[in-house]
Amino acid sequence: MIEFEAVGHDYGGHPVLDHVDLRLAEQRVAFVGANGSGKSTLARMVNGLVHPTRGRVLVDGVDPVRDGRTVRRRVGFVFTHPDSQIVMPTAGEDVAFSLRKQGLSKRERQRRAAEVLARHGLDGYAEHPAHQLSGGQKQLLALCSMLVLEPDVLVCDEPTTLLDLRNKRHFVEVLEGLPQQVVLVTHDLDLLDRFDRVVVLDGGKVVADDAPAPALAHYRELIG
Repeated sequence: MIEFEAVGHDYGGHPVLDHVDLRLAEQRVAFVGANGSGKSTLARMVNGLVHPTRGRVLVDGVDPVRDGRTVRRRVGFVFTHPDSQIVMPTAGEDVAFSLRKQGLSKRERQRRAAEVLARHGLDGYAEHPAHQLSGGQKQLLALCSMLVLEPDVLVCDEPTTLLDLRNKRHFVEVLEGLPQQVVLVTHDLDLLDRFDRVVVLDGGKVVADDAPAPALAHYRELIG
């Protein structure tokens, strides 16, 4: 359960979010809205990347501001630009690097890395130079580097922005098959048909919160 309780956030003296109240229990939730609507700010509060100016966020009752370490062990985050998350020379090393604090042997880290890569479309790429992967493969690699930690929640902030349509669909299909609760920030409305819930933000406020079809109809009417 992710809860936003009367959450507000100001940036440079200007309100970005205003009194957001949400309880997210569904497995697949999307945040949509125009640029500047506050959707990415809201998503980044889930694991404490951004702190509320007012109100609070809870992840299964734990406040990311008060106990960020506990929350970050349970919440994985995938950014728009995968290159910002890729830190090691090869795909396998990059995923294994996420396990560096787990007290595992090098062989076990390598085994787990290869396993998660194979499970999510990168079988045979463990030795491949990470920065020579395609855009879609890099985004899958960033995802694998989070999933190897087995988080309870996965937050993805516009991860399909740089991908072509084929890779966008593949990435979202991977998300749909995960056991984790997924919170997806996106502009790609056509990819959300099988999501459980869509939250529409405008001007820092929640203006629609429903199943995909009615929520997206409201958003399309809003933007004309």
